[in-house]
Amino acid sequence: MIQSTIGDLLAKRSVWEEDVNYDRAVIVQLTIGSAMVFMMVIGLAYLYSGLTRRNSALSMIWVCYMSCCVIFFQWYFWGYSLAFSPTATNKFIGNLHNFGYQNTYGSLTLQGDYPEMAFANFQAMFLCVTTAIFVGAVAERGRVMVCMIFVFFWATLCYCPIACWVWNPSGWAAEWGVLDYAGGGPVEIVSGFSGFVYSYFLGRRRERLLINFRPHNVSMVALGTGFLWFGWMAFNGFTCLNPSLKSVYAIVNTNITGAFGAISWCLLDWRLERRFSTVALCSGAISGLVAATPASGIIPLWASVILGIVSGVVCNYATKIKVICRVDDSMDVLAEHGIAGVIGLVFNALFGSATVIGYDGLTEHEGGWIDHNWKQLYKQIAFIFACIGYSMAITALICFILNRIPFLQLRASEEAEEKGMDEDQIGEFAYDYVEVRRDFLAWGSGPNNGFKEPEVLDQVVPVNDFSSDQNVTNETNESEKQ
Repeated sequence: MIQSTIGDLLAKRSVWEEDVNYDRAVIVQLTIGSAMVFMMVIGLAYLYSGLTRRNSALSMIWVCYMSCCVIFFQWYFWGYSLAFSPTATNKFIGNLHNFGYQNTYGSLTLQGDYPEMAFANFQAMFLCVTTAIFVGAVAERGRVMVCMIFVFFWATLCYCPIACWVWNPSGWAAEWGVLDYAGGGPVEIVSGFSGFVYSYFLGRRRERLLINFRPHNVSMVALGTGFLWFGWMAFNGFTCLNPSLKSVYAIVNTNITGAFGAISWCLLDWRLERRFSTVALCSGAISGLVAATPASGIIPLWASVILGIVSGVVCNYATKIKVICRVDDSMDVLAEHGIAGVIGLVFNALFGSATVIGYDGLTEHEGGWIDHNWKQLYKQIAFIFACIGYSMAITALICFILNRIPFLQLRASEEAEEKGMDEDQIGEFAYDYVEVRRDFLAWGSGPNNGFKEPEVLDQVVPVNDFSSDQNVTNETNESEKQ
């Protein structure tokens, strides 16, 4: 008993001694960075909510927030250990050395710059964002609680191994010299291609319920994009883990790429519609920001201009993939995240600069083609295909198994889809008048009045036309359809 007490005191004293040597600036950067990156989850929640119809708007906010709750537990339980454990004996996935955040109270590096728990918390936000991107696939037809069960196993079997490949120093991609600064593989490719597979298993939304479909609140789309851009500066800028020129450089690269992505996408849509669409602006900005994720701390500033233009154009046309494959990728997670992540990783091979990579004063790499490191291209391509193939296979496997288990089917019923996910899955509404109109019809469905149960109409009735009782009924029907 006495020996155990002495051992505990010595361990605490060791932590206190290490604390004296911590770089306070790094701790502040990681702490504030964690809070800023979490703002991206809020941004995704509002973005997805605005893009859906109003009778499923609240469900998208719910899945984004609840997925974070699941991830905080998963990351604490074993996720961090499987991705970053320093004692892993293989190049594929970590062990349980840090199970339940064990052995994270001291310094992570030999230099003793920061406590490992600060790093673990920062990386937890990356998985939260990845999951929030992915859950956009459930829009308007997916069962939300089943999705949360899926998320736990998906994070364990899909995200953690790929994060270990490229971010754990013992991972095969890290040892091979693959360039992925802030998550083109673990974050963007995994969320984009996994979401596409999940959408395939869910199936298409009922086409008769998609008459006159449009995002119900573009202002929420713009607000969510603003939160995303704000958080993305920390997501990319603070990934170098120390306050340095590289942090600022990555933030500037992020802004340049996002700006040119927005301009490119907007101009492409203007060519067809002769309108400057706000949704197009937001979609292009997100594509550029995604492409900057793996490249912002690796390529020169001038290359970010090219990256922004290319990502905006390519991702715009990539939205046609879902049409060709007949997959209802309702939030375009494949085009805006998966494909943009691929573009950013390829640009690392073409424009990766050893000078930029070394701006943190610690990292050394041969760079890409502009430094005559020709072999970097096949390394990047091999990593891209490894991420795509593995994430799609694991996602398909988990979906297949869950769909075969009673009461764990991924998709809601057609009746639930017609009512909307808010009413069927959440029991609450984003807007009071959706519930009021529904109840109004219920009150008027008795034998002594002329109201009928709402049906989906083929014609939109103006919302401000209340000249007759029939117009009131038609407007209510339109609300139920949306």
